[in-house]
Amino acid sequence: MQTSGSHFADKPHLAVHTCQRDLGELEDAVSRYMPMLYSRAYRYVGDPHDAEDAVQDALLSAYKHLDQFKATAKITTWLTTIVTNSALTQLRRRPRQPQVSLDEPLIGEQDVSLSDRLPHIGPSPERECIQSELHGHLLQSVKELSPSLRETREVAQTLGVPQGTVKARMSRARLQLKRLMHAI
Repeated sequence: MQTSGSHFADKPHLAVHTCQRDLGELEDAVSRYMPMLYSRAYRYVGDPHDAEDAVQDALLSAYKHLDQFKATAKITTWLTTIVTNSALTQLRRRPRQPQVSLDEPLIGEQDVSLSDRLPHIGPSPERECIQSELHGHLLQSVKELSPSLRETREVAQTLGVPQGTVKARMSRARLQLKRLMHAI
């Protein structure tokens, strides 16, 4: 009975010894393989600051969960897996599309912002002028139509004429408008 009692008394001591040994292995692996761990994280996230954050989070996680390390694998394999998972977590936290301020100065050009370089997608002043003139000509041409052709702009029910009559008048109005517009 005495032997089994000493066996139980040795278990906490054994756990502390194992934890200290694993902590020593972790410290050794971190000091030796830090550049490799950083480059692994950098390959995933592509940003030096995010890579540093991923490695730091991974090392903190490894330290907290050191008791879960199974000596069946190398500690570097275990650490590399944690760094990879941490880097992937960093990627998931990022917004899907990078966000850039339109007012931020461009690199190398302090007086020019991104918004200054974006093309204007609206019509040009010349195009607006042409459209305005064309609209004016169209309204003038509609006024020159005979009253019976102008009334086709209204709905057939309002006029009380059959839809076929409205369609025929619309067709004649279009032809006459084309002739009038070509004359301009």
